[in-house]
Amino acid sequence: MAGVASTSRQQSKWTPYLMIFPALAYLAVFFVVPFISLFTTSLSSTEGSIYLPTLTFDWNFSNYTHAFSAYQDPILRSFGYALATTVLCLLLAFPLAYVIAFKAGRYKNLILGLVILPFFITFLIRTLAWKTILADDGFLVSTLGSVGLLPEQGRLLSTGYAVVGGLTYNWIVFMILPLYVSLEKIDPRLIEASKDLYSSAWGSFRKVILPLSLPGALAGSLLVFIPSVGDFINAEYLGSTQTTMIGTVIQKQFLIVRDYPAAAALSLGLMALIVVGVLAYTKALGTEDLV
Repeated sequence: MAGVASTSRQQSKWTPYLMIFPALAYLAVFFVVPFISLFTTSLSSTEGSIYLPTLTFDWNFSNYTHAFSAYQDPILRSFGYALATTVLCLLLAFPLAYVIAFKAGRYKNLILGLVILPFFITFLIRTLAWKTILADDGFLVSTLGSVGLLPEQGRLLSTGYAVVGGLTYNWIVFMILPLYVSLEKIDPRLIEASKDLYSSAWGSFRKVILPLSLPGALAGSLLVFIPSVGDFINAEYLGSTQTTMIGTVIQKQFLIVRDYPAAAALSLGLMALIVVGVLAYTKALGTEDLV
């Protein structure tokens, strides 16, 4: 009996490791290995023709300095667009999430379904639809021009406004859902207690609802900001050469120019900047609860 108990304890000891092994193997194959490959590529030098380049690993850190000095404007533009997109998503998503959580009643599931419904259509098709909506001869531009909101011969397409608008539309659902989850978890008795203590509606919102919704705001901001920085579809189809984002630069460096070390250096540098920004933002917001 003692031997059986010992064997059972040993099996139970290894059970958690066996359960997480598939996830660890997946991460090793699809994250660790590509990351190491990208890192070695970023420190390599290229030789040969553009059609058949040869990489030589030689700790060439000049790839980083060259890449960031040559493409400083797209990097700053990408972070600016992503920040504007995150703020717009937060401002637009919070009222909708609040209504769904507290005011929708039996229509809550219906509204959530309508929010998610556009995302059954592929990302590219949604972006191309906005290209049609914002076209110079389209209804929106002519309407805004007729009421004086656009100057004569003014346009929306191929501008930074179009890129930010496309990013906002494509990523706003990732702000709505975390905010809704945070707001929906708030105990209504807390709001009633604040009113019993003679708090105004604004006071209850500022001191009860807003602080308790911060985890959702933080999670939504990360889910919107991170993909927005690296996005290139919206800049490609809704923008112009003056609105190029760093994702487009990296794509062209990999697939057209075939300067693999520069593309890898830009990718890793962008990743590092995002991580630093996320850590600073998380610390400034003062919460680690993302659920």
